[in-house]
Amino acid sequence: MQKLESLKKRKERIKETISILSKLYPNIKIQLDFSSPFELLVATILSAQCTDARVNQVTQVLFKKMNTPEDFAKADIEFIEKEIYSTGFYHAKAKSLKNASIMLIDNHNSQVPNTMDALLKLPGVGRKTANVILGHCFNTPGIVVDTHVIRISNMMKFVESKDAVEIEFELMKLIDKDLWVNFTHYFINHGRNTCIARRPKCNECSVSHLCPSSTKVDN
Repeated sequence: MQKLESLKKRKERIKETISILSKLYPNIKIQLDFSSPFELLVATILSAQCTDARVNQVTQVLFKKMNTPEDFAKADIEFIEKEIYSTGFYHAKAKSLKNASIMLIDNHNSQVPNTMDALLKLPGVGRKTANVILGHCFNTPGIVVDTHVIRISNMMKFVESKDAVEIEFELMKLIDKDLWVNFTHYFINHGRNTCIARRPKCNECSVSHLCPSSTKVDN
């Protein structure tokens, strides 16, 4: 297996990549709709294996009926399942939402905690969800590693791993901390618009010259 280039070279290349993508996607923002840390917690749990657009459709209705830990804690699990059915994996998600709500009431005065350790103790919360909440509700930078970030980071040879946690910590070494939150959005947008999983548009890619996997054909 070919070794990755030096840490210094990868830092330089990813810095240039981020600079280009920041101009390409200047108005980035989280795609999930929410008005409180708890609503973002719910939306992020629902987003597992589901599109943000679908989650927003569900929560637009859901949050009018229930949008506090108390609402979810006292709700019948079958009712929650019915409300979130179209997001998929609704049995597991409903259980996580109800149990996380109970834990927030019992241990955190019904407030979403603002530390990684505390968030990871909540049912249904992994590092990805925790980093979303910390970055967008508590101004605590983190790198959210989703499928786009995993795929593009490997294609561009910034990392050589499929493990989300390994990738997160490797990217943290390469990217300035103040860019961690935006970096994720740049790669997500680029993955949706250009570096598409089954048919990457290398000939249209603004960072193809920085990508060892590029198949761009120069005219």
